[in-house]
Amino acid sequence: MNRAATVLLTALAPVSWGTTYAVTTEFLPADRPLFTGLMRALPAGLVLLALARVLPRGIWWGKAAVLGALNIGAFFPLLFLSAYRLPGGMAAVVGSVGPLFVVGLSALLLGERSTTRSVLTGVVAAFGVSLVVLKAAGALDPVGVLAALAATASMSTGTVLTKRWGRPDGVGPLALTAWQLTAGGLLIAPLAFLVEGAPPALDGPAIGGYLYLALANTAVAYWLWFRGIGRLTATQVTFLGPLSPLTAAVVGWAALGQALTPLQLAGMGLAFGATVAGQLRQRTPAVPARSFSSAEKNARKDATGVTGPALRR
Repeated sequence: MNRAATVLLTALAPVSWGTTYAVTTEFLPADRPLFTGLMRALPAGLVLLALARVLPRGIWWGKAAVLGALNIGAFFPLLFLSAYRLPGGMAAVVGSVGPLFVVGLSALLLGERSTTRSVLTGVVAAFGVSLVVLKAAGALDPVGVLAALAATASMSTGTVLTKRWGRPDGVGPLALTAWQLTAGGLLIAPLAFLVEGAPPALDGPAIGGYLYLALANTAVAYWLWFRGIGRLTATQVTFLGPLSPLTAAVVGWAALGQALTPLQLAGMGLAFGATVAGQLRQRTPAVPARSFSSAEKNARKDATGVTGPALRR
């Protein structure tokens, strides 16, 4: 599969995540963020685990637990906490700085050189998202801001470590996704029951909403996401993240009757342009072949008896 197709398939993950808000507000029980996170993660992980039929071995028990905690177990509760405590789309704005986190972590952990273009593209993406989702509000809740930053840092670190550690030999992205979702769901489960109590009663729309979140929005979407991490750079993958709040805005306009102002449309253009720019490969300047002087050629010939093209290695 070529690189463009890989990017497009990976982009389906944040596009799917952009529908989460509408599904949650329209079909699911109110004020159950931890239970919702649990229902997204654990059933999806168990389904994928049954399909993959592969368990971690050796050190990968620990690695799977770490990745599951970062990408799912810590990320989901922190994300929901920030969404409940921050006004408007502030949580999405804070989350949109994820590419900048990944650029820095990739330089530290993966040896990927940070470029001015990557940093500027990340800033433009965050600014564009802010124009789309940010609304006038009063004082910001410091706990909500810290939770949003922690959620972004958690997911960014998980993305970079997923790229750094790769996968065990013979293990595909399906199994890796199953391990992380299961581990993350098991971490959320006790917290959900301790904080929110017994599960709520579910009607037909709620059951349908949870099935959608668990299967399409989580199992399939995270499989595409981790598959993309294995084939693209960590920076390229994370620059697809702004598609999530953009999709949420489009779904709100199309399905929930929410208006889009010219300023929001301009922000969409900026964020989408930054997303596309984040997929462009950096050009590595070619290293010119070294030209030897006549004196160097004669000296090398005296030493080796070789001249001509062999000297230009």
